[in-house]
Amino acid sequence: MPPITLESIRAARDRIGDAIYHSPCPYSLSLSRLCGCSIYCKLDHLQMTGSFKERGARNKLLLLTAAAHAAGQKEPGGVVAASAGNHALGLAYHGQLLGIPVAVVMPRWAPLVKVSNCRSFGAEIILHGETFDDARQHALELASRRKLSFIPAFDDPDIMAGQGTLGLEILEDLPDVDAIICPVGGGGLISGIATAAKALRPGVRIIGVEAEYAPTMHASLAAGKVRRVPTRPTLADGLAVAEVGQLCFEVARQLVEQVVLVSEVDIAKAILRLLELEKMVIEGAGATGLAAALTHGQRLQLAGKKVVLVLCGGNIDVTMISRIIERGMAADGRLARLTIDIPDRPGYLARALSLLAEHGANVKQVEHDRHFGPADVALVSVSVLMETRDAAHIQEIRAALQEAGMTFD
Repeated sequence: MPPITLESIRAARDRIGDAIYHSPCPYSLSLSRLCGCSIYCKLDHLQMTGSFKERGARNKLLLLTAAAHAAGQKEPGGVVAASAGNHALGLAYHGQLLGIPVAVVMPRWAPLVKVSNCRSFGAEIILHGETFDDARQHALELASRRKLSFIPAFDDPDIMAGQGTLGLEILEDLPDVDAIICPVGGGGLISGIATAAKALRPGVRIIGVEAEYAPTMHASLAAGKVRRVPTRPTLADGLAVAEVGQLCFEVARQLVEQVVLVSEVDIAKAILRLLELEKMVIEGAGATGLAAALTHGQRLQLAGKKVVLVLCGGNIDVTMISRIIERGMAADGRLARLTIDIPDRPGYLARALSLLAEHGANVKQVEHDRHFGPADVALVSVSVLMETRDAAHIQEIRAALQEAGMTFD
């Protein structure tokens, strides 16, 4: 028997519906033009805690409460989980609403915004280990020692069914959808969405997307079994899971057509596009769907199709936003740095900067280095950070410098 069914997802919907927001799924003209297909964005970052994770968390907590009542207990005991942030937030928020004590073990690198928000919901936060797996192992030890219920982040039928309610909403709002592009971490979200969507519309294509630095489902599907893959730090920190869930994998290999990988540059550009065009701040994991549509659209044969991007989270650390914007602008050819060698004589710096101005570059920063310049002591290096229109504009500027006899890197 499959771990979840359309009936179990519908039951979860009935159970959690009064506390979970039916997030909108609007059409985006700007993104459709960029991707060459009709793009609809499922805005689940608008949930109370900023991500889809509270769907599964509330479903699990309510079932624990029901089981406790059936056993003659007034309330269930405390629970513990391991999470990079969003599962923790969903569990802490709904645990507080339901009166259930929550402890969460997070890797030490968990984003500050997720740590502080989770604490604000009354959860006990324990920072342990460098990876999600380290945190999970410590959470299991705590569960045994304190006699707490361990709540998995993804590989649990109740969690998966809760996440699958998102798939029901997509098909209600867009019954003729052709493809759904869904981020993949441990696999709970995509397995839930795939189960619901395929049951209601068998022809819909379910496409998973992972960061290149955490290609766990991609590697597992290629191998035909769950494979453990060491992850590297990624902008999509919510997807940095070393091993997908076994239950999630069994569903995914039956219902998911394809899993594609996106680079860190692709993710940064997608975050920037969503910020500029849709006026939405989406975390790296949530932006991978757009990164896939932009990078792999032709390969995925999306042209002319109705495509839903699951924007599953918006809990991005504000300290990272400026760096991500600059990284995305640099990848886009809208931010460039050139190091120009000029004679160490009056007027040459002004001449170089005037040439940049003549060609439309907006100079943001200039560093004039006399100490570590070229081997020729008559020259100095000038590092210029500038805003440009695109990659072609940068080439135009480089050609102008070359024509003026200036050497540069």
